[in-house]
Amino acid sequence: MPSSPSDYAGGVATDDGFRVRPATTGDIRAISALIQPLVESRVLLGKDLVVLFESVQEFTVAVDNDDRVIGCGALHVFWEDLGEIRTLSVSPDHTHRGVGHALIDALEARAVSLGLTKLFCLTFEVDFFTSHGFAIQPDVDVEPDVYAELVRSPDEGVAEFLDLARVKPNTLGNSRMVKNL
Repeated sequence: MPSSPSDYAGGVATDDGFRVRPATTGDIRAISALIQPLVESRVLLGKDLVVLFESVQEFTVAVDNDDRVIGCGALHVFWEDLGEIRTLSVSPDHTHRGVGHALIDALEARAVSLGLTKLFCLTFEVDFFTSHGFAIQPDVDVEPDVYAELVRSPDEGVAEFLDLARVKPNTLGNSRMVKNL
């Protein structure tokens, strides 16, 4: 996928009839519609439209030749070396065509360009993330001083990463996975 941050910024075409690029505010409603079925089936946590707009800079999208959003994913930075891949979704019409893999590649390239050295995800799709070098990590693995800072965050993803009791109902059955970059 992107070989440099400037490649990512302009989007990268694939041989499979889609392009991966940073999301724009014009993509947010399509992202919301794309993730809604996964929210309803409790695979993804729901996000209000305002939260999606506020985090547009975190999102990467895959678009078809008509620039319609067919996949999305976000990179959320937790700490100086730690980020989360979240809200990864691909349109049912475009699964098994490399869209999810291209999104992961682009998000990882973005993570590296930001200086991150470890990525986290909370997922039901263990095999998919394992194929990208993620491994199940049942325990939180951060230094105590970093934990003390992270626990102050109001972000639900950080709470999931830290395995705080208040998010347990939302994370039942998910696997915590980590990848060192």
